[in-house]
Amino acid sequence: MIIDDLGLQLRDIIQHPLPSLSVVVNLILIESLLSVDNAAVLATMVSGLPKDQRGKALRYGILGAYIFRGICLYFAALLIRIWWFKPLGGLYLLFLAFSYFTKKKEPAENPVEVIDKQRSRIYKMTIGTLGEFWATVVLVEIMDIAFSIDNVVAANAYSNNLLLVWTGVFIGILAMRFVAKGFVTMMERYPVLEVSAYTVIALLGAKLMLSLYTHSYPCAPLTVFMEGPYECSTMSADKAAAPMVWGDVLMSVLSITVFIVPLFFSWLRQSAKAKS
Repeated sequence: MIIDDLGLQLRDIIQHPLPSLSVVVNLILIESLLSVDNAAVLATMVSGLPKDQRGKALRYGILGAYIFRGICLYFAALLIRIWWFKPLGGLYLLFLAFSYFTKKKEPAENPVEVIDKQRSRIYKMTIGTLGEFWATVVLVEIMDIAFSIDNVVAANAYSNNLLLVWTGVFIGILAMRFVAKGFVTMMERYPVLEVSAYTVIALLGAKLMLSLYTHSYPCAPLTVFMEGPYECSTMSADKAAAPMVWGDVLMSVLSITVFIVPLFFSWLRQSAKAKS
């Protein structure tokens, strides 16, 4: 069970601090960039409440997001250990990336979709017994879970270390509640960030699809590089030593590169235009 491996996961973080930090940074970036639009939609859902209740509803939303996202990540981490679930998750991520890169880019008249709570069956079923405030909180939580499916699959594709996944995603959730407007402004100034995010999604999808090979050849050099030595019965994996999983390191380095390099050149171009 995953909970039984938490000691090993903690040793892995302590023994490999820089790779662990890179995974957390990537998870924060992915969680934040993929949740910008979602945060804006959730904000509209509390707009019908009195002003003194809106902040309170969002604070309860943070608490619920931690609880339910943590549960979702745990069960996704269990599923991701089933070899055939990995390629399914990979196909899903590749589909998301394909849909993004092939969709017709048209400027939206109203970029933030307004949720009409009065048309929600869940809202109507709960408001009679819970009242408007708590019914809104419940609806926010349900919408947050629905929005976070892609984030959950992508997060578990980064690493098998659930402690790292929880840390990165939870910091990302907190960041989006406080700096959502900043991320929106930054993405408007540097549209390449959204492109980078979905490029990383495609890379994570490809990594999960690779399990079709690693499952069939658990002792192949590529498998040991990408997944570690644990699945190979002929190799002794010293759990106390927490061997490095180089595939996770490679994915983290690629992800950071995909974000930083285009952002740097985009900044250079904009700086050059401003000076001319």
